[in-house]
Amino acid sequence: MSTEPKLGSKSVFIRTYGCQMNVYDSERMADLLKPLGYAKASEPDQADLVILNTCHIREKAAEKVYSEIGRLKRHKAKKAEDGETMTIAVAGCVAQAEGEEITTRAPDVDMVIGPQAYHRLPELLAKAARRDGKILETDFAVEEKFDALPARNMSGPTAFLTIQEGCDKFCTFCVVPYTRGAEVSRSLEAIEREASDLAEAGVKEITLLGQNVNAWRGAVPSGGEIGLGALCRRLAGIEGLERIRFTTSHPRDMDDALIAALGEEPKLMPYLHLPVQAGSDRILKAMNRGHTAEDYVGLIDRVRAARPDIALSGDFIVGFPGETSEDFEATLALVEAVGYASAFSFKYSRRPGTPGAMMPKQVAEPEKDERLARLQALLDRQRREFNENQMGRVLPVLLEKPGRHADQLIGRSPYLQSVHLTAPKSMLGSIQPARISGVTPNALAGSLVEDGEAAA
Repeated sequence: MSTEPKLGSKSVFIRTYGCQMNVYDSERMADLLKPLGYAKASEPDQADLVILNTCHIREKAAEKVYSEIGRLKRHKAKKAEDGETMTIAVAGCVAQAEGEEITTRAPDVDMVIGPQAYHRLPELLAKAARRDGKILETDFAVEEKFDALPARNMSGPTAFLTIQEGCDKFCTFCVVPYTRGAEVSRSLEAIEREASDLAEAGVKEITLLGQNVNAWRGAVPSGGEIGLGALCRRLAGIEGLERIRFTTSHPRDMDDALIAALGEEPKLMPYLHLPVQAGSDRILKAMNRGHTAEDYVGLIDRVRAARPDIALSGDFIVGFPGETSEDFEATLALVEAVGYASAFSFKYSRRPGTPGAMMPKQVAEPEKDERLARLQALLDRQRREFNENQMGRVLPVLLEKPGRHADQLIGRSPYLQSVHLTAPKSMLGSIQPARISGVTPNALAGSLVEDGEAAA
C-alpha cells in the first residue's frame, strides 16, 4: 500500500520568522502544497504538516526554533496517541546554517529545508512519507527554485515579488552570505511575467524583494544589461499596476539610474529603506560596509534632490565590537543629520561563523542597552514628527483590508504608513484620497475626500 501523499483533507501550519523574504517564501510554500490537498490550519496542533520558516539574523534565533520544536513535539506525540501523524519541517536560514545539528538535536524534525530548496517540498514530503529517514536539503540553486514554483494564488491588492537573493557584501556582523548564498538575480522575463500575472489577479502594489535588491541586474532582449531603476520603469508600464516599492537596498548599489527613476517614475513610491548601521567611519570599516558616513549622507542628499518628498527608513546596530561612546555619538549625529520616517535598531549580537563574533572588545550588555534606548528615543521622535507633518494633508491610500470596527478599512499611504478610515467594503483594493486627521503611535487616521473637496 502506497504511503505517498494523496489529495484530500490535509492541513499545513506555517510559522514565519524574520524578514519579508521569508513572508514571500512562506506564501510560495503554501502555493506548492495546495495541489497536494493541504489547506491552511489556524493552529499548529490542528495541522498534519508544520513548517517553521526560520530567520538566523537575530540573537538566539536558533534557540527560539528549538523551543518551538519542543512544543510541537508534544503535539506530535498527542497525535500519535490518537493514531494520527504530524510532519515537522524546519525551513529557512536556520535550516541552512544548522541543518546537520537540527537533525541530530531534534529527532522529531522530519525535514530540514534550506531557503533555496523549498521548491522541492512535494518530493521531500513523499520521501518523508516513505520513511526514508530524515530529509536534509540545503543546496543552493536559486534560479531552479523559481523556475519550479507554481503560479501564485493572490487574494489582495498588495504582493511581494522576489527578484534577487543572496549577498556578496560580507558585512562582518551578518550571516546572510552563508545562509542565502551569493547574489543571484532572477531573469527579467520571469519578473515581468510574474508581475503581469499579479496585476491580472488584481494586485495594485508590488514590493520587489532582495537581500540587496538594488544589486539586481538583468539581460534585455536587445542586448546589454539593466539595473533596478530600469526594471522599475518597465514594470510601471504594466496595466493595472499602480504602485512599486523595493527593499532592502545597500548604499553601495544605489546608482544614478535608480535615483533618477525614484525622481521621475510616479508609480515608484516615495519611500526608501537604506540601511547605514552606524555613523562612525571606524565602525563602518570594521563592519566591512564599504562606505563612510559622509558617503551615505551625500547619497541621501542626491536622493532627496531627485525626490524631495522621499521618506527614509534605515537599520542601525549599536554595540558593535570596539564601539566607543564617541563612535555611538557619531551614529546619533548621523541620525540627526538625515532624519528618518521609520527605522529598525538592534543591539549587536554574535552570529556564529561571522567575523564579528570573534572580534575583541565586545561591548557589555548594559552599555548596549543604554545606547539602544537613546537611539530609539531619537528615532521615535523623528517618526512622530514625520507622521504629525501629514496632519491635514490629502494622501492617496491603497485600501487593503477591513478594520476592527464596522465600516472601517485600513490602507497604506505612499510612505508606508497604516491609515485607518471609514469607507464601504466595496472600496477594498482601490486607491482613494484621504485627508489625515489624526496620528497615533502606530497609524494615521483619516477621512475620505469628497468629490470637489479641496486637497491640501
